[in-house]
Amino acid sequence: MQYEENDHLMEEFDLEPDSWEDLEREDKTAFLAAIVRQNETESQTQASLDELQRLADTAGIDVLGSYTQKRNHPVRATYFGKGFLEELSHKMQQARADVLIINEELNPIQARNIENDFGIRVIDRTEVILSIFHDHARTREAKLQVRLAELQYQLPRLRRLWGHFDKERGSTRSSGGAATRGMGEKQIEIDKRLIRQQIRKINQAIAGITQQKETQRKQRDRTKKICLVGYTNAGKSTLFNSLTAAGVLVEDKLFATLDSTSRQLKLSTSFPVVISDTVGFISNLPHHLVASFSATLMEVKDADLLLHVVDLSDERFEYYIDQVDSVLAGIGAQDIPQLLVLNKTDLVDDTYEVLVHRRYPEAVLISALKRGHVEDLLKKLEEKLFNKQFQKVFLPYDKAALASLLHDIAFVHKEEYRDDGIYLEVSLGSQDLHHVQDYLLT
Repeated sequence: MQYEENDHLMEEFDLEPDSWEDLEREDKTAFLAAIVRQNETESQTQASLDELQRLADTAGIDVLGSYTQKRNHPVRATYFGKGFLEELSHKMQQARADVLIINEELNPIQARNIENDFGIRVIDRTEVILSIFHDHARTREAKLQVRLAELQYQLPRLRRLWGHFDKERGSTRSSGGAATRGMGEKQIEIDKRLIRQQIRKINQAIAGITQQKETQRKQRDRTKKICLVGYTNAGKSTLFNSLTAAGVLVEDKLFATLDSTSRQLKLSTSFPVVISDTVGFISNLPHHLVASFSATLMEVKDADLLLHVVDLSDERFEYYIDQVDSVLAGIGAQDIPQLLVLNKTDLVDDTYEVLVHRRYPEAVLISALKRGHVEDLLKKLEEKLFNKQFQKVFLPYDKAALASLLHDIAFVHKEEYRDDGIYLEVSLGSQDLHHVQDYLLT
């Protein structure tokens, strides 16, 4: 799980697939630890630890136990209190746990003090997420974005990574007895310069990708764009496959999707529509990680409609809705129209569905896996995207071609062939209304 001390620091800026090295991890077993603040309930803390365990599982780490300490604020020097860490160190030695995973981002001083003073190898929630992102990045764009986040995370932590060299060799002194800087101290300066150079080059590469996407966006100005957003593992990729038959990778793991994938979505309207699957969100997502994925998240900011997919079977789904809305606000996408899609109805009973639907009457309840009510979603999606209106139309027989067109561009609820013409009841988008404007029945 821990990055190698000089992992990638000395290599050339080359992120092609054949040179993208997997992280070598020695950490196979772990304890989890978290602070319980005064305003948090025990169930909230446990749910957060459960999520951290899922992150650890996705990263290939076996969790042996989890522990909490009640305090309002972390200790500045060591995050947890001294007694708690001493007891935890003893328990980790007994269980032979390789590493302690803390459910928040540690500052470099806290991590170094925990390791030096208590002999505990420690990583934080951010490092686990970065590890998962590293493993799941497939395209050059995703790899660039993940690498940028890794470098930004590593930069302030180099002292911790290099400190052990001077410890092993002892402090170096000149002939006059004055202390000089150790090898690790000198290497930190070199590595910082190299990391900053890589960050600058990666930012330039991502800026190029963003500019290319902006050019493509202008070329598709007439196309309506839909983005799937939601908490990680809500079922976005399953729904994407259900709507487009795209064959996108689907796994019951956190962050199975990192790369934005777009496909044409065929609707009853003649208007071109593109739908995109995007990276999942998660609570306490590090700011620099969101910033690194600016090129991917541009798809979200550029959408005409967001399908906010929610795992209805998770008892904390309302909390996850708030978390996703918070991230959307953070990237400036809070004003884009949303359609709430409550997924995984196949995992809940009918009574629960009814209660949830009363609370969220505008939402669409579906099972993406079983394709349950997906057609209802498409109808609601069209209404939201095209401002579809219910209309009654009467066409003379010499305009029968318009009836055929309505079957292509509208949802036809009813069609009757009468003595003097064709009567239709349709849901039609405002942009297509001009085709039958002269034949509308008031």
